[in-house]
Amino acid sequence: MKAIVIGIMPQDKIRERILAVARGEYKPKPSEPRIWFTSMRSLAEVLSDENRALLRVIKETSPPSISSLAQATGRKPSNLSRTLKTLSNYGIVEMRREQNQVRPVAKATEFRIVA
Repeated sequence: MKAIVIGIMPQDKIRERILAVARGEYKPKPSEPRIWFTSMRSLAEVLSDENRALLRVIKETSPPSISSLAQATGRKPSNLSRTLKTLSNYGIVEMRREQNQVRPVAKATEFRIVA
């Protein structure tokens, strides 16, 4: 599993970069970050020790559903669901719908941060 590259940049700079890419004025290199945060503080909240441990559990156990992950981690399904949604919004976790369940899949457990 490859490390995900994460960038930290002020919101206005992120917006300028996204608009330049959309207009075709700038083409990001494959080695550039695809996930952006506006501050180290917001990055630290999303990639907290608890959330990184959760990603390792997902990677090691491949839980078939959120409820089975909740049992494995001892967390409440509602709390876990919110955390997974946040991680999914940043592209760190993929939520795969299989039959009548949603299976979390960790897309990475290693990160490279570019500030």
